[in-house]
Amino acid sequence: MKLSICIPVYNFDVNDLVKDLQNQIISNKLDAEIILIDDASKTEFINKNKNLEKAVKQFIFLDKNIGRSKIRNLFLNYSQSDYLLFLDCDGKIINQNFLKHYTDFINTKNPDVVFGGRKVSDVKPSAEYGLRWKFAVERENLPLKQRLKSPYLDFQTNNFIVRKSVLEKNPFNETITQYGYEDLIFAKDLFKNNIFIDHIDNPIFNNDVETNEVFLAKADQSAKSLSQLIKTDKDVERISKIKLAKAYSILKKTGGIFIYRLIYKFSKEYIKKKLLRGDASLKALDFYKLGQLIYYMNKN
Repeated sequence: MKLSICIPVYNFDVNDLVKDLQNQIISNKLDAEIILIDDASKTEFINKNKNLEKAVKQFIFLDKNIGRSKIRNLFLNYSQSDYLLFLDCDGKIINQNFLKHYTDFINTKNPDVVFGGRKVSDVKPSAEYGLRWKFAVERENLPLKQRLKSPYLDFQTNNFIVRKSVLEKNPFNETITQYGYEDLIFAKDLFKNNIFIDHIDNPIFNNDVETNEVFLAKADQSAKSLSQLIKTDKDVERISKIKLAKAYSILKKTGGIFIYRLIYKFSKEYIKKKLLRGDASLKALDFYKLGQLIYYMNKN
């Protein structure tokens, strides 16, 4: 078995991540390679990572940003392995047997897809970074026992292995060009095609702390991406299972869109300020995202 470690790179220094992975490949004598694709990063980050060209199997630099879905599919053109391990570029290895845990699981279980999980610091950051941290702790950093109860809903793309033949037949939806929902849509496609997602306790540490402003901008972008999916995706059933899309559908069917828009119009700035301060609940974030989804759905 050969494993391709695939890392989409965008505006982040990946030297430490690559070094840690290389050390594990060597120490455990693994049949693995590292492939990097830079998605048109800023010059300063290209320069920081340029030295890795000779250190990894392949390092491809794109002239134009193609997005989170298309870049993952692009790795299929460069990998000759049976399995692909996808890692986010801002991840940090926290277990010296991280790769071995995956290869042992593959050799034992022969899975199609397996998600290892993610972690953030247990220490609550300053209020400026509170929103992203709270979201990670309450909705992303789920223990294995909980993830096993809903293997598709609790799947994420920051740290997962997929059989190459499975990805070839079930590629990421390339209509999603911006941030948001590419992981959930991918999981829904796997479910539809009866491809099981295994879960193991093999997390990677989220090494990039986002400010409330950056995270809220991503939340807005995800609402915009979802509106585009609702408008263009022919698979209505797949989209309807997304919680935010389901909430929008219920409001539309019950005639509640107008009332929600009215309430949102007068409360948006107040909610946004609370979110930016980092002291709002995630229900406030849900309220904001649904308001933004309605806005984009009604935007010409």
